[in-house]
Amino acid sequence: MNPKVDFYFNKSKWQQELTQLRTIALDTGLTEELKWGCPCYMLQNKNIVLIHEFKEYCAFLFFKGILLKDSKGILIQQTKNVQVARQIRFTNLLEIIEMQDTLKAYIFEAIEVEKAGLKVPLKKTEAFAIADEFQHTLNTIPAIKTAFEALTPGRQRAYLLHFSQPKLAKTRESRVEKYLPKILDGKGLDD
Repeated sequence: MNPKVDFYFNKSKWQQELTQLRTIALDTGLTEELKWGCPCYMLQNKNIVLIHEFKEYCAFLFFKGILLKDSKGILIQQTKNVQVARQIRFTNLLEIIEMQDTLKAYIFEAIEVEKAGLKVPLKKTEAFAIADEFQHTLNTIPAIKTAFEALTPGRQRAYLLHFSQPKLAKTRESRVEKYLPKILDGKGLDD
């Protein structure tokens, strides 16, 4: 157990469930770290599984979940835009306890996927739709275009998705305007 992560388990309404997930993850021999504000379980500095919580559930998130066999049919794609990661969601402690052996088996499979060096080809940034409002900005402000192209592909995709989600042009415009300073600073959507 990593003491830097302890706070995460003490502040949640899912405290018992998260503690049980922690025990399961640590029983597989993975190293516990804090990443993105959540407990992350790693093998030789490679992310395997993350524990996170939401209002209605807590979950294990497998970083390369799409590569797992999912023999029990329990992996969930968090949103349609998540390309590789998959979750197993929980709403009570008993559910986790009953699935303990299955959860360990999924973690061990994820470890084998990582050891084998398997990778998933991601959709290129160019494959994502660009909101007309953002395209106009890129076309008319060269500094924004240069700054946007300098961002990592993940940061670019996050902006493209965020800008294209609203149905109303006015909302898309205000989102683009709001985030231009962050793009110019080389920061991602959530930085």
